[in-house]
Amino acid sequence: MDNLIQVGGLVVDRSGQRVVDGIGFDVPSGSLTGLIGPSGSGKSTVMRCIAGVQKHAGGLVKVGGYEAGSRMARGLVGYQPQRPAVYLDLTVRENLSYFATMIGVGASGVSEAIDRVSLGGEASRCVERLSGGQVARVSLAIALLGSPSVLLLDEPTVGLDPVLREDLWRLFATLAAQGTALVVSSHVMDEAERCERLLLLRDGRLLADAAPSALKAETGTTDLDSAFLAVIRTRRV
Repeated sequence: MDNLIQVGGLVVDRSGQRVVDGIGFDVPSGSLTGLIGPSGSGKSTVMRCIAGVQKHAGGLVKVGGYEAGSRMARGLVGYQPQRPAVYLDLTVRENLSYFATMIGVGASGVSEAIDRVSLGGEASRCVERLSGGQVARVSLAIALLGSPSVLLLDEPTVGLDPVLREDLWRLFATLAAQGTALVVSSHVMDEAERCERLLLLRDGRLLADAAPSALKAETGTTDLDSAFLAVIRTRRV
């Protein structure tokens, strides 16, 4: 598998404070990687760097061999930020149609994205009238437009009911099986179990890079919550 994402020695400073401190990892095509850690650990910042919307003070970030944020890299990436970037005064379909026009996706692609996030019944509703979970799904649908090679999902299931969460994780697994490189951030350890590989962040540093089963075996634990705590105790930064 080719490494669609390459991060090396990444350093990000914000307001005089180092928020990402020299981390590095690669993400191959056809994989589902979890970016795990508590709030403030640097997960969103790392995703923004890969998406090309965050400046970094050092290191390299490449997508498909291109510098993150370049025109060629942007064409490969679908990005769902933690705070949905949607137009509240437009309907669901109008939102997707607007973004689809920008990247050259037709009406069939819009309908497919809406159906994938189970919003077919809400397609004609104004976004400002939707629940928080539905708005998050609109943002996810936008990220899915054009079937990107790299999909960056920042806390995509926050506020969703268990049934819908299950459906979305099944979708993420299907996309990975079809060759997409997915990076999904979360602070919920039961969701981390669904990933093939975990990158554990704390205070802007990468503490562990392993499959869930390997991480539990290494720490002698039976659940990821305990494994994460064990990693923090043994690899303090």
